[in-house]
Amino acid sequence: MFRNKEFKFMFITAAVFTAALSVCGYAICGIPAAVLILILGIGITTGFVMITRRRYADIDALNSYLVRVLAGDEAPGILDQEEGELSLLKTNIYKATSTLNYQKDLLSKDKQALANAIADISHQLKTPLTSMMVMNDLLKTEDDEGKRMEFLKTQSNQLDRMNWLIQTLLKLSRIDAGTITMKPEEIQAEQLVKEVIRAFEIQMELKNIKCTKHISDISFSCDRNWTIEALQNIVKNCIEHMESGDELSISTSDTNIYKEIVIEDTGCGIAQEDLPHIFERFYKGKNAGKDSVGIGLALSKTIITGQHGDIIVKSTEGVGTKFFVRFYKTII
Repeated sequence: MFRNKEFKFMFITAAVFTAALSVCGYAICGIPAAVLILILGIGITTGFVMITRRRYADIDALNSYLVRVLAGDEAPGILDQEEGELSLLKTNIYKATSTLNYQKDLLSKDKQALANAIADISHQLKTPLTSMMVMNDLLKTEDDEGKRMEFLKTQSNQLDRMNWLIQTLLKLSRIDAGTITMKPEEIQAEQLVKEVIRAFEIQMELKNIKCTKHISDISFSCDRNWTIEALQNIVKNCIEHMESGDELSISTSDTNIYKEIVIEDTGCGIAQEDLPHIFERFYKGKNAGKDSVGIGLALSKTIITGQHGDIIVKSTEGVGTKFFVRFYKTII
């Protein structure tokens, strides 16, 4: 405490001032006045020293607290019920450290999520790469033209799968990083559904899947391209779980709270234990196809929620699945 220049200056000033007053008191009123002034000066100076010492102790405790926080240790709470500038400083420091700890936890979770994502991506890419390497070795020694074409077709399919996976992961990464800004525009429901279905018309015809549409005369305020991407991933998921003769139904509706697109299929359905997890990245339920990656629905969910919307799913095994894509009119 005495190493502080300001404290030393104030202490010496008080001592000199007290001595000077004592001398003046002695000269004017005699010894009793000098003693009284001296005792009063010493008392005030002692009180000042004790108060300053206590304040320095509190500041030292704050410093120790910050040192522990910066070292990454679990620091105790420092809030108190007293009033004054020091208590306000304690409160603000506690808020700052709480925010830092929260950000630290988020960063730790992000790192773990990134590590898991990299592991999942590596696993997903390893399978088609291994298959392509085997096919490539077989092509070197295979003379039968029919088998060579079959191997080349397999390689082409694996390349398509890898390209889709990489493109989807890049889209998710861009959205997660906040580098994509959704640009809402008014799109007629009829036009939106038409663009979504167009990519699957041949596939549904080959698979003998009937598509029915019940589109009301409404429009949606959304980003055209990203919303089409989200809806196509849902339709793609439905078609993958449907057999010949099944039916895909798309309808729209308008309520006081939201505008909605309902996509329903009569496929194999989703198991009840899988329903809470179908929008998790790389999650594959028990009814998932052998080529399923488990990322399409995760991308759809991210896109729709990024536009203040939501996706709700209801499903019954052996009956079918219904997706409710909602765009809320008011953000609560």
